Amino acid sequence: MTNNNKDLESRLWGAADELRANSKLKASEYSIPVLGLIFLRFADAKFSEAQKQIGKQGKGRRGSSSNKERYQAMGVLYLPEEARFENLMNLPEGENIGQAINDAMRAIEAENPDLRDVLPKTYNRLENRILVELLKMMGSIPMDMEGDAFGKVYEYFLGKFAMTEGQKGGEFYTPTSIVKLIVEIIEPF
Repeated sequence: MTNNNKDLESRLWGAADELRANSKLKASEYSIPVLGLIFLRFADAKFSEAQKQIGKQGKGRRGSSSNKERYQAMGVLYLPEEARFENLMNLPEGENIGQAINDAMRAIEAENPDLRDVLPKTYNRLENRILVELLKMMGSIPMDMEGDAFGKVYEYFLGKFAMTEGQKGGEFYTPTSIVKLIVEIIEPF
């Protein structure tokens, strides 16, 4: 991982941890919403990239339901308009941000049945100001990160949340080295 990615991880974690401290939530209560927004940002980046490729092909209308299969054929989650990261970032100030993010997660699940009942939908527990800051923080992740940088950011956050939880951290995080060892031992195909 490059120094730029490490700097980004550290900066994002610092901001997330500061917001968590200001919200008086435990890491276990805060981790799922943060990881959900990282997932949404990653899915949106992939969707936007695929959208450009589909647009270059010049077939179909942007966002039409006939394009859903084209996105999925490219290995990309189809994101309905209300679930796009930019739309969440541009919500009016008085809007219920938590409800809007919950609705976005439900819309993603509706369009991608494999994710049904998997995505977090507890954003209404967080204050609007914290959600706005989280969205801004996730919005600062560059869309053109090389390789699996989003995966690295996600993994970094998992590890940091696990460390802040102490012993209980193992309940939701298995370190990469252990995962690689298990894979080498069982050799799945």
